[in-house]
Amino acid sequence: MNDTSDQDAATQEAPFVRVARDAGHRAETEPRRLHIGARELVVTEIIDRWLDPRHRYFKLRGDDAAIYLIRQDTLRDCWELTLFDSGRRDETRLSST
Repeated sequence: MNDTSDQDAATQEAPFVRVARDAGHRAETEPRRLHIGARELVVTEIIDRWLDPRHRYFKLRGDDAAIYLIRQDTLRDCWELTLFDSGRRDETRLSST
C-alpha cells in the first residue's frame, strides 16, 4: 500500500490524472482517455513515448488539440501530468507538435 503522506506530496507536485488504457503498441497498454479533475479528454494521437527505469512517458494530443505530457510510475501504477500546452500561443508552442 502507498503511504498517505507520499500520495499527498505527489498530488502537490503534479495534477492528479486518471488514465483509461487499451492494448496498443507491442501489446503494451496505451492511454486512450485522460481524466483531469472533472475534464475528460480523448487521446487523438500518441506523438511520442519513451521509458526510463521507473517511468513510462507519453506525449499526447487530446481532442481539444492541446499537447499533454504524462508519465506513469510503473512501480506504483500512478499517473502524473508533467506538461500541458494549449497551443493557443505560438511563442510558447512546443516544438515537434
